Amino acid sequence: MVLVARWYDDMIKRQTLLAVGALLALPFALAPWVARPAGAAPAAIVAPVFATHHATAVLAGGCFWGLEDVFAKLRGVDDVTVGYSGGTRETANYETVSSGRTGHAESVLIAYDPTKISYARLLDVFFSVAHDPTEIDRQGPDDGPQYRSEIFYANAAQKRDAQTAINALTAQKTFSRPIATRIAPLSAFYVAEAYHQHFAEKNPTYPYIVAIDAPKVAVLEARFPALLRSGSK
Repeated sequence: MVLVARWYDDMIKRQTLLAVGALLALPFALAPWVARPAGAAPAAIVAPVFATHHATAVLAGGCFWGLEDVFAKLRGVDDVTVGYSGGTRETANYETVSSGRTGHAESVLIAYDPTKISYARLLDVFFSVAHDPTEIDRQGPDDGPQYRSEIFYANAAQKRDAQTAINALTAQKTFSRPIATRIAPLSAFYVAEAYHQHFAEKNPTYPYIVAIDAPKVAVLEARFPALLRSGSK
């Protein structure tokens, strides 16, 4: 567990992003199954719109930079997009979501090949590596309901798998505190700003990435080496 000073709070992270946002902003080539009109608010991605050759998962658990970096390293994961789930399209932007009053959670949309990695296995990584599922409306140095732990299910099978995973972890007493992860239906996923996409990959020496997210990747490599895509280590 890496301990960081309180100055790594959400306000400083947000202010820093405003300063570097213009430099980090790069054209975001959206997959064909995602529509985002130029100049418009983030477009909703609803489960039925997904391309048929993809299976998808939407998970929330703290800052989406770290979630993306962990899941992008898994074999069978085709793409990871960061965004917002749980609120409305009108307020799905970083500045507004960061107020903690919009109902959104910072989330990742994981497109994966179910013949190579299962939804249940993604949940294994989610619970044991990507975040601490016992924290309520926060994650590490990040405080607020936008950092809550939540699984947004797209169908009955995902809902069942999510509840099964939580029940098993609870029965096994894997954690010393109760699991706080919520399970909710996926109504929409809103793509985050371009400068948030692949942030850890583009900025590996950024202090927040070094202190908070890189240790998660190290745990992933140690705990699930067989799940890593070629070249991830």
